Amino acid sequence: MLLGIVGKPSCGKSTFFKASTLAEVDIANYPFTTIKPNHAVGFVKVTDPAKQFGKRSDPRMGFVMDEWRFVPVDIIDVAGLVPGAHKGEGMGSQFLNDLNQADALIHVIDVSGSVNEKGEDVEVGSYDPAKDVAFLENELDYWYLEIMNKGWEKFIRQTMQEKRDLAVGLEKQLSGLRVTENMAQEAFKELSLDPKKPNEWTDEQRLAFARALRLKSKPMMIAANKCDRPGAWDNYERLKKDFPEYFIVPCSAELELALKEANKHELIKYIPGNNRFEVLKEDVPEKQKQGLLFIQKFLDEKGSTGVQEVLNTAVFRLLKYKALYPGGVSKLEDSDGNVIPDCFLMPQDATALDFAYRLHTDFGKNFIKAVSVISKLPVGKDHVLNDGEIVEIMAK
Repeated sequence: MLLGIVGKPSCGKSTFFKASTLAEVDIANYPFTTIKPNHAVGFVKVTDPAKQFGKRSDPRMGFVMDEWRFVPVDIIDVAGLVPGAHKGEGMGSQFLNDLNQADALIHVIDVSGSVNEKGEDVEVGSYDPAKDVAFLENELDYWYLEIMNKGWEKFIRQTMQEKRDLAVGLEKQLSGLRVTENMAQEAFKELSLDPKKPNEWTDEQRLAFARALRLKSKPMMIAANKCDRPGAWDNYERLKKDFPEYFIVPCSAELELALKEANKHELIKYIPGNNRFEVLKEDVPEKQKQGLLFIQKFLDEKGSTGVQEVLNTAVFRLLKYKALYPGGVSKLEDSDGNVIPDCFLMPQDATALDFAYRLHTDFGKNFIKAVSVISKLPVGKDHVLNDGEIVEIMAK
């Protein structure tokens, strides 16, 4: 799974990326600090499945903190996009193409309104962050349209002459964008487009079709960043009303990064997403002490910095994935004694057979049955597994 971080310059994208991954990246308050895409690993937060058995997981990948397990996801941060990005403005076409393989997009906006459309500093609250939502939608739609239009006339001519299925052809042509045949079929129906007469589609219809494919293949949510600044929370509340179709999560990447850096240096103990942290050292410099007091006040008022909630929302609500664990009914440990070492993030409709194939092709081909470790009841191959389920696969 790959999450793409997008937004205009200086909105806090790189700070959000570093707060999510602790990767070393350049952070500066001027446009195009990021030129080449940054790629690192972040984590979604789930309840440790071993806790219900009085044990603690030993993840092969990721980690456990108290009762929480952190499961890795890939994250890519591309350079800031400006109006006209799909035409190459600000090297935008290159940065958009870096997002091809992303499963979902997290649009980071400066909800405090302190950066204009070009990424330049302005007075806090003087810029309307709602403009950023519309601008990025427009750029992404035209990006899809331009990719779709490459060789369009030749493509539809061959498709019609050979009487091929347009949806199948589009899946091949747009596979780099993760567009599928089903997505194309759904878009035909939603827009009342005749897939047998694509040569008659108007420019407006092609743009609407490109947008429909973008929404299906690159679902997007909004991270309302810099929400610790004056006036930001009012803007966030307004955006929720103006854009009800989006998941919008308020966050402060700057505060989250400060907490994670302090935790890394053992100044505090902090579990990402929590509303409290524990100071471990008594001789904290006054400046840092005041900074921690400010952060704790923010956590008391808002519940968290929001960064962890953004990642969890992207994976579990936007993409609707679930966490599944392989295990044994009689033994949770693997051959090395590690408790529930693996976790797999899978689509919400994943069945026991899908899970078997995810573990190993031979398990899927030779599937006999699956057993829920929690209920100890057998389930068939078509049984849709529940989020957090621990499953033993039995094969020939």
